[in-house]
Amino acid sequence: MPRSASKARPTRASGRGASTYARVYAVVRRVPRGRVATYGQVARVAGLGDHARLVGYALAALPRGTTVPWHRVINARGTVSRRRSGDSLSQRVALEREGVRFDARDRTSFVTYGWRPHVPARRRAK
Repeated sequence: MPRSASKARPTRASGRGASTYARVYAVVRRVPRGRVATYGQVARVAGLGDHARLVGYALAALPRGTTVPWHRVINARGTVSRRRSGDSLSQRVALEREGVRFDARDRTSFVTYGWRPHVPARRRAK
């Protein structure tokens, strides 16, 4: 892949097709207002294993003005990840508008604000 090519662009050849990104977006839409999820958590709930970076690529591919609440996904340290565009402040502001608070080290509490998805129990074979 040339250096100038975006890794965020979904391609069928790499196995990271639009359906994979759609799964990521469906999970992110489930994160309620005032809650946050990690990239790894979204990957696991979407059935992508430990591919947290793929979640980042999918969110980076979203168009401006999207209705997917991308701002509710933060890193495992509880902080807002830096963006290529340098605009990390808008994500934090959006979270604060929803009631998510950050401490003096710019971290949020997963105990207080972390999303706990309902994952249905698997059916047992009889």
